[in-house]
Amino acid sequence: METKNEIKEQEEFIEKVKKINSNKNLKYTIITMGCQLNENDSEKICGMVEEMGYTKTNEQQNADLTIFNTCCVRENAEDKLFGKLGELKRQKEQKGLLIAIGGCKKKKKHITDKIKESYPFVDIIFGTHTLHKFPEDLYKSIQEKRKIEDVLDIDGKIYEGLPIKREDKIKASVTIMNGCNNFCSYCIVPYVRGRERSRNPKDILEEIKELANQGYKEITLLGQNVNSYLRVENEKNIPYEKYEGIDSFAKLLEAVNKIHGVERIRFVSPHPKDFTDDVIDGIANSEKICKLIHLPLQSGSTKVLKEMNRKYTKEQYLELVDKMKSRIPNLSLSTDIIVGFPGETKEDFEDTLDVVKKVKFEQVYMFIYSRRKGTLADKMQNQIPEEIKHERFDKLKALVESQIEENNKKYIGTIQKILVEGTSKNNPNMLSGRTNSNKVVIFEGQKELIGNSIDLKIVSEHMWYLKGEIL
Repeated sequence: METKNEIKEQEEFIEKVKKINSNKNLKYTIITMGCQLNENDSEKICGMVEEMGYTKTNEQQNADLTIFNTCCVRENAEDKLFGKLGELKRQKEQKGLLIAIGGCKKKKKHITDKIKESYPFVDIIFGTHTLHKFPEDLYKSIQEKRKIEDVLDIDGKIYEGLPIKREDKIKASVTIMNGCNNFCSYCIVPYVRGRERSRNPKDILEEIKELANQGYKEITLLGQNVNSYLRVENEKNIPYEKYEGIDSFAKLLEAVNKIHGVERIRFVSPHPKDFTDDVIDGIANSEKICKLIHLPLQSGSTKVLKEMNRKYTKEQYLELVDKMKSRIPNLSLSTDIIVGFPGETKEDFEDTLDVVKKVKFEQVYMFIYSRRKGTLADKMQNQIPEEIKHERFDKLKALVESQIEENNKKYIGTIQKILVEGTSKNNPNMLSGRTNSNKVVIFEGQKELIGNSIDLKIVSEHMWYLKGEIL
């Protein structure tokens, strides 16, 4: 069945559930764990659920339907899920709460088995490849009063036309591709999201144009390996709809850059091995593409990088950084680093610290290595003791924070263009926005400024945010 027909069928199930829910004033909650792709999936789930007659609530006790959109990349997300399920058992017994669990974690058989065995009150289990069928799953659960398990182990398709409900009215994420072909030895993503497959350029641009018409100012392009957009299709002669000459990530960036109303463009996550010269030149020549680029390192040790199957060396990573800095004015970089990968020696860890010292990242997302069942790294014998992992993490954290404090000082006295996003989370009397380099800035101003780009003078730094004044 063509994907358009499948979506049409789900629209019919949406109407059926909406009819069942008519005049019932039903509420739902959604708990999202994981990356921006998961968050984007949750927006689609919310879009479908709200069309089926539910309204969102932040009060769990008021919910008639609770959806978990899960992550399987890190262990703490797993622990969080099971803890939350335990809390909901009483609400299920007393109120008949419907509970659905989807996302990456549901593609892991041992997790699904644990849910069915230890949490038999869960009503629906669905995977990343069956997200579009949630209306059908919900209808069957309600109407037939039975447990629904809808998980596929095959690579998924690209489904266009799903409803989407975005909370933010200024910034929006747009998925341009799904899946991953890299098979990093620590990562479960290729096994749960499947192989790389790209959306048609026309579908992406039409979505972004519609967002611009709705007043969205900042667009983030999403993919597990975003800068390999259309690579597999080109290499394997997989047909896709040609549009405006777009046949690469660089040309997609160029097309998005031309869309009227879009003021800022970001993208995550690229892979260093796929960072081609045309992408670098595209960033350099665009006023809209933010000059903070996320460039995952994972480890500074060439030996560890090889064990991770990252396909670049320490030296190649540093050469890429030097090339980007020489060609992109005002470039700043963020990165991901894993501490305590199996076999990581003291010398390997020192290599990581060396790269951090040399690059001086604007932001570093640090993670302690977490074993993931089903990955190659989980089977490695030379696992690092937890206390050593934590010692190294603390040492890296101290270095990163010292660099952030030093780096923040360069902003003081400068004029920065800020996209005003809303009130400050910690101080409702202040407004908050971000610089091109993704620095949070708080300042005093009228709420009418929300959604606008304005110039601020930076007057002080406070580690995790800057303080500005309107000129």
